[in-house]
Amino acid sequence: MTDSKKSMGVVVLVGAGPGDAGLLTLKGKDWLEHADVVVYDYLANARLLRHCRASAETIFAGKKSGQTTLTQEAINALLIEKARQGKVVVRLKGGDPFIFGRGGEETIALRKAGIAFRVVPGVSSAIGVSAYAGIPLTHRDFSSTISFITGSNEKGKEDLHIDWEKIASRSGTLVFLMGARKLQRITDNLIKFGKSPDTPIAVIQWGTTARQKTWTGTLKTIVGIAQKEKISPPALTIVGEVVNLKPQMDWFETLPLFGKSIVITRAEEQADSMMNLLLDQGAEPLLFPAIETVPPDDWGPLDQAQNHLDNYQGLIFTSVNGVRYFFQRLQATGKDIRELKGLRIYAIGPKTERAVTDLGIRVDVVPEEYVAESLLASMGRENIKGQRFLLPRAMLARETLPDALRSLGAAIDVVPAYRTRRPTGGAEELIKRLQNGTVDAVTFTASSTVNNFLERIGPEAKGLLAKTVIACIGPITAKTAEKEDLKVAVVAREYTVAGLVTALEEFFTQRKTP
Repeated sequence: MTDSKKSMGVVVLVGAGPGDAGLLTLKGKDWLEHADVVVYDYLANARLLRHCRASAETIFAGKKSGQTTLTQEAINALLIEKARQGKVVVRLKGGDPFIFGRGGEETIALRKAGIAFRVVPGVSSAIGVSAYAGIPLTHRDFSSTISFITGSNEKGKEDLHIDWEKIASRSGTLVFLMGARKLQRITDNLIKFGKSPDTPIAVIQWGTTARQKTWTGTLKTIVGIAQKEKISPPALTIVGEVVNLKPQMDWFETLPLFGKSIVITRAEEQADSMMNLLLDQGAEPLLFPAIETVPPDDWGPLDQAQNHLDNYQGLIFTSVNGVRYFFQRLQATGKDIRELKGLRIYAIGPKTERAVTDLGIRVDVVPEEYVAESLLASMGRENIKGQRFLLPRAMLARETLPDALRSLGAAIDVVPAYRTRRPTGGAEELIKRLQNGTVDAVTFTASSTVNNFLERIGPEAKGLLAKTVIACIGPITAKTAEKEDLKVAVVAREYTVAGLVTALEEFFTQRKTP
């Protein structure tokens, strides 16, 4: 990307992939990070918008089950208008822009208007969804050809303008995109023009996401199955012998947390690691931050401590946030890590340790258990009497560690490096899902997330959570939840986000076992 292109305006068609946000290409991510405007489709995962700058304008232009937000002509005009304003415009399209994505129409309109454009290919639903369903489109024993066929057309006309005789005569794999509402017509015509009624067929709905469902049958049975199961778009249809390979190659739908909707209550800026762990195990993460971190009301105490770091023998970090805000402030006041020379560094757990070591600083002590009591035990094995420690942390936190260190004869200065607060509003969608039973688990990673979650949801929270799995990162958080009359089903043995996800995997796996 060059400054000259940005000054004259450019439109970039980016394939968003079939649903899983992790299938976005690196080049697509790069354009999103630099976009001034993003015009996105219904089938483009909204999580991808997190790659955008806060200042980027995002415009929904999706089409859902025949309902159109903007006509194609209006979308073309919008892209041209924004580009003429000298902006970098990303047109984020589900799947691949040039495979039944109307990318051809948009680029022709841009060329006619004299607008520069780029195209970033995406993982087509034909490729991505079939892979996640465990159905290879080719196999040397069954199929050496693939046909991609649209199951839809402009204005919802019944006639798909397909040469059914030619299509039905092909021996390879047939892949119909957007064909859920035309399934009867598709199967009838394939049989009419020579396909065996016993030809295997699969229909995959919401492919590559935790909502994925796969139905298999034959050309003569699949319509009945679809009617019984009320299959609706978005769905991909695969016809051919390769469908019979699914039982041997299934992988996504067998993941331990597949299909589970799990609420993350961590601060948004800290949620990515847990979100990715859940996605890797097939879950649907629902981000509902019960806490957010902001700078302290007054930097004075931390500045004073950082100005006299040579007065301390040790520096204690009990959270990743403490590390982040401490070093951000150190840098903002014109200092760097050389100020820490001679200090022993203590970290409460592996994530906090990683945050420190990523800055090129070695951590001296990490306890076996990742709680303040275990860190205290580790420090107690050292001769700390008469030594002075600095603990930069949240404005409000437990006094267990400071009080115990003082009882051992150490001096400790506790200074606020950040503060936490409860986000407000935005609970309606989660309340609705809790009411209709489409939340499988709610996770808590700190006592404050328990209290803030209940306050955000309101008086009905405890009743709504009665039939939902409550999972806590450790015993202290679990104790807080139980004090609020919540029934805790899962407590991580290792008090980390990874440990919590592992505990959830074990819980749901045991629940499935007869």
